[in-house]
Amino acid sequence: MFEILEKERIGPGVNRAVISAPEIAAAHRPGQFIILRTHKDGERIPLTVADKDTEKGTITLVWQEVGATTYYMSTMCIGEKFQDICGPLGKPTHIENFGTVVGVGGGIGVAPLYPITKGLHDAGNHMVSIIGARTEGLLIMTEDIRKVSDELIISTDDGSFGVHGFVTQVLQGLIDKGTKIDLVVAIGPVPMMKAVCNVTRKASLPTVVSLNPIMVDGTGMCGACRVEVAGKTLFGCVDGPEFDGLQVDFDLLMKRLAMYKGPELIALNNFRETPRGCQCTFPGGA
Repeated sequence: MFEILEKERIGPGVNRAVISAPEIAAAHRPGQFIILRTHKDGERIPLTVADKDTEKGTITLVWQEVGATTYYMSTMCIGEKFQDICGPLGKPTHIENFGTVVGVGGGIGVAPLYPITKGLHDAGNHMVSIIGARTEGLLIMTEDIRKVSDELIISTDDGSFGVHGFVTQVLQGLIDKGTKIDLVVAIGPVPMMKAVCNVTRKASLPTVVSLNPIMVDGTGMCGACRVEVAGKTLFGCVDGPEFDGLQVDFDLLMKRLAMYKGPELIALNNFRETPRGCQCTFPGGA
């Protein structure tokens, strides 16, 4: 179990892997996540399940290389197994026919947005997807999102593909031209989600965000994933990961996410100084 069956590079520093995990695939619902360890001494990290195949008993994970564990994962080869994968965890996305839903995804946030978009689309919603990245080469899963969207708008910060500008500007454009919007779902870097909420707050649009706080056990026991929502302390792992974006204290979340930058950098440097023996290559990859 937890064997890597497929693996590919889908962008600079961004990888996708299909993993054998039949019980998780059967139980998973959109919006839920897993916590994995690569090996017995590895740290526990949370990742949202980007897709699943219940018939094949597989889940799909997409990750960006940002720290020692995610770099380690990139060196794992097809046939290797994760030490353990715990899940599905967290509350599933509330899915019903809201009407018109705008999904906003930035960078690696497009991966967790995909199963939610698919679920909302299957429930009969008119899905308008806005996905963006700094530049064209950093866009991921555009065709996956296109297949489950009624409308897809792509933007890049540098104008190298699609609309020149931020996803928030595209969203503001939809609001300005009177597009009927019943719900906004935003997933991406914390500053992006905060900016989206600043736009939707002015338009009084219900907004759901999926948060990525520091997390350890995923059961609500350790309290590492504390977030403040509507003035209350909640736990990202058991109360989320999705919350009312208009009530989230994003500034506090960003401060907590920065708490371990120093140790994380030390761990990454240690990993780079003692690379693993098995090093996957990515033919044609970035």
